[in-house]
Amino acid sequence: MANLKNNFITEDADLLPPSDDRIFKALLTHPNAKQVLIDIISAVIEQKVLDVQIRNNELPAMDIEEKIERFDVNCTIENGDQVNVEMHCEERVETGTIRINFLNKYTYYLTDLHSSQKSKGVRYKDLKRTYQITFSLHTVFSNRKDFVHRFSLRTEDGEQLTDQVNIIIVELSKLYTVEKKPVEALTTFEKWSLFFKYADDPVYRKLINDIIKEKEEIGMAATLLREISQDEHERARIRSRKMYEMDKYSDYHTAVEIGLIKGRKEGITKTSINIARNALAKGMTPEFVRDITGLSLEEIAKL
Repeated sequence: MANLKNNFITEDADLLPPSDDRIFKALLTHPNAKQVLIDIISAVIEQKVLDVQIRNNELPAMDIEEKIERFDVNCTIENGDQVNVEMHCEERVETGTIRINFLNKYTYYLTDLHSSQKSKGVRYKDLKRTYQITFSLHTVFSNRKDFVHRFSLRTEDGEQLTDQVNIIIVELSKLYTVEKKPVEALTTFEKWSLFFKYADDPVYRKLINDIIKEKEEIGMAATLLREISQDEHERARIRSRKMYEMDKYSDYHTAVEIGLIKGRKEGITKTSINIARNALAKGMTPEFVRDITGLSLEEIAKL
């Protein structure tokens, strides 16, 4: 493994988080990241990929009233199969409207990308498969223990109807058991997941360097991440986003507190119910809603 030491991350390295969607995209679309992307896709779709080509990350809208879809990493592999790789890092998605938006968004991306392939003169049996791969920094399925979930069209008894469209959701929030495994026991998929979540965290630096020692492509990604992290323009964008998120979080909780004070003064349960509904819609957990409204979990479940 050539120049292995050059790939290690030093203790004092100040890296941008690859779990941020902008950094994730910059990393995987870097001109020198082809082998990195090949290795990631191979691990996620569980088949050996030999080549990958980055495509236009924006599908043209067919109507001025349609949404413009901007993908993170839209690519094709050597057999023509289409793969879209995304990182979701901003909003919590466990419950409520945000969770529905999250799932519907990536279902829409998947089906629109699948139907965008050229079909004139092509038999339907010869259409290429499409994969929507979403890494999420937040929990999506609180009722599921595993951190990776694969979905395709199946009958009610589990028989696969077709392998043409596939959604793969990776919950980086659930790596607490994976990170305790010996590095040599980790799968390639697990190693990449740990890298995306912890590469910028000094607490996990030894773990990431041990993974780099085991996996050359992750060492290549670490080197590219160091290069991207030196870009002051990207750093400014990250700072701006964090400030925006902190302001939004602060404004929300201020509004909640004002609403609670008003509700207590007026003695109106309806105020707490409205706050609870709004909090659930924003993706807050039932336990959090209970703490800020005083409603019971049973009452919250009915909402």
